[in-house]
Amino acid sequence: MKNLQNTALISLSLAAASSADIVQKKVSYTSGETKFEGVLVYDDVLTEPSPSILMVPNWMGVTEGAIEKAIEVAGQDRVVFVADMYGVDVRPADAGEAGKAAGAVRADRVMMRSRAQLALDTFLQQEAPTDKERTAAIGFCFGGGTVLELGRTGADLDAIVSFHGDLVSPTLEDDAAKTKAKVLVLHGAADPFVPQEDVAQFEQAMLPTEVDWQLVQFSNTVHSFTDPEAKMTGKAEYNETSSKRAFTYMDNLFSSLFTSKE
Repeated sequence: MKNLQNTALISLSLAAASSADIVQKKVSYTSGETKFEGVLVYDDVLTEPSPSILMVPNWMGVTEGAIEKAIEVAGQDRVVFVADMYGVDVRPADAGEAGKAAGAVRADRVMMRSRAQLALDTFLQQEAPTDKERTAAIGFCFGGGTVLELGRTGADLDAIVSFHGDLVSPTLEDDAAKTKAKVLVLHGAADPFVPQEDVAQFEQAMLPTEVDWQLVQFSNTVHSFTDPEAKMTGKAEYNETSSKRAFTYMDNLFSSLFTSKE
């Protein structure tokens, strides 16, 4: 009888899990004459305020791949907002277009910062189970550099996680100490696009500060190592081992920060 009861309980648990749906809500917002459209993602099993994660995708912007990654990050216990850094009229179709779009934002750090902050503010204003007391920003490649730049404004965040992101900035030395969030940089040690010279510059800027920061480098790993679509051999390519390790680092950081605040 006991085994039958256990089996029944397991069946009920599986049924409840399968009935949960992933909420994907497009969110429109504006800055001046520019209209943006991000995507809010969370499991509808959430009923209580939950850790809120701003996610800035790679230079391709808001894509199905970015949304899939947001779903993975959200799991069943986080709310994620995929930020639009370009505006609805800019949706890169290939690497060439993405390079131009990302380059335009990188060239204007004031705009980059303001757009990232606008996305964060918009996110936390949504009718969703967000917890404004437990917040973080994560980013990939171009997005990694963006969330680090957002941190240098003194943004009110608990944590910032950069996956193979840009590490240098025109005002890096001047603004590094302004970061309030705990910073986790996850980097491919053999990344040719963000070379060791950039890593050293980042470290030298951060060392004199009181910022709580970590920089983890993965051996035999190049750029875009969390992206299964990255296939530039020896330059930008997926590394399953490093990707899993990187997300584990992120999960551990969030667990240590957000569990203690519950």
